Amino acid sequence: MTLQMSRRGKEYMETAQSLLRAARSMTDDAVAARLKMLAEDYQRRAEKASTADAARPVTRSAARSGYDWSKELA
Repeated sequence: MTLQMSRRGKEYMETAQSLLRAARSMTDDAVAARLKMLAEDYQRRAEKASTADAARPVTRSAARSGYDWSKELA
């Protein structure tokens, strides 16, 4: 599945890449490991943000349609 990265997702990925570059330049292995873990967290955030941002326009268009969705839920 191909996921298009949202602007927020791209910002998270840029942060993750910066953290990985910093980790590679570290001489302290403990600090480098923590930076890598933080970068992985930012990569997960990028994926979640892009997924959430991609779903958002669908929700907005459904809300604008004027359809009463409460009938469907009952």
